[in-house]
Amino acid sequence: MADKLSLHQVRAVIAVCEEGSFTRAATRENATQSGISQHIAAVERSVGVKLFERSAKGVRPTPAGSRYYRRCIEAVGTLQTAGEEMRALAGRVSGNLRVGLMPTFTRAALAPALMGYVRDYPDVKLKIVEGYSAVLTDMVLAEELDFAVVPTFEGRVGLKSRLLARDREMLISGRARGLKALAPVRLADCVPLKIVVPGTHNIRRRNLETYFQTNGIPIEDMIEMDAMIGTLEFVARSDWVAVLPSIICINDVGRGDLVVNPIVDPPLFAEFVVIAPARRPLGGEARRFLERMESEIAEIRTSWKEKFRAREPKSARKR
Repeated sequence: MADKLSLHQVRAVIAVCEEGSFTRAATRENATQSGISQHIAAVERSVGVKLFERSAKGVRPTPAGSRYYRRCIEAVGTLQTAGEEMRALAGRVSGNLRVGLMPTFTRAALAPALMGYVRDYPDVKLKIVEGYSAVLTDMVLAEELDFAVVPTFEGRVGLKSRLLARDREMLISGRARGLKALAPVRLADCVPLKIVVPGTHNIRRRNLETYFQTNGIPIEDMIEMDAMIGTLEFVARSDWVAVLPSIICINDVGRGDLVVNPIVDPPLFAEFVVIAPARRPLGGEARRFLERMESEIAEIRTSWKEKFRAREPKSARKR
């Protein structure tokens, strides 16, 4: 009887498993709660096994339900891949692409990557959303974005991820701090340390606080700010500092009122992943966009190596 299952029933299984609630699954699928319940009941009758456990805390998949969920997302992904292959046979790259990016990537890496992409794929309709990790993650889960780039995190049901970049963190300050550009700095020596940090819902905030606590770095004062342009403007005009990935600040070296310094003893790194709905594969439009972004990130890394190498004594460069 399993071959009589409809796509609506398969999507209902996926939605309930990912949302943990019949109500939220119904909202996501633009259906009624009773309709979702009927779909689940029909699937359970068809496969002859219980897929979900209901309780006051919500709905959880049984071991069989988790396994069936994985098969469902594979099936839905296969259907979507088939459509993409047909478009490829027609010799065109088209469609809609919705991308979520953190300010880390929009400030320096996006523009050059985007220039080549829109030139080569003019039939792709692009929508790019700038935001922080929590918002972007929710948008991917709701299928409002095809993919997003966020800091590495533990993962959530309904998402798949892969590493995009591992980047070194930098101390960003204004001229008032008196630091020499590109000179390595220990945060413990930067007293008094008055720092601008992202909000608690931002994954980077937790990583920064872990670094501060682990290495005994005293914080005199802290401002919470989820506004990248505002953060940079404030730091440039004051004696406050921020810690940001090197990708975002490559264009600030030697320009304007911001001073960039690599953090040492120990160095601090950030990892960023691409997240997408587990229930469907990345389309060709998305893969090509990511290729452009990865190429630009590689260029930024090369540029940083050249800047650090230029600071080395000539004798060290020859070795």
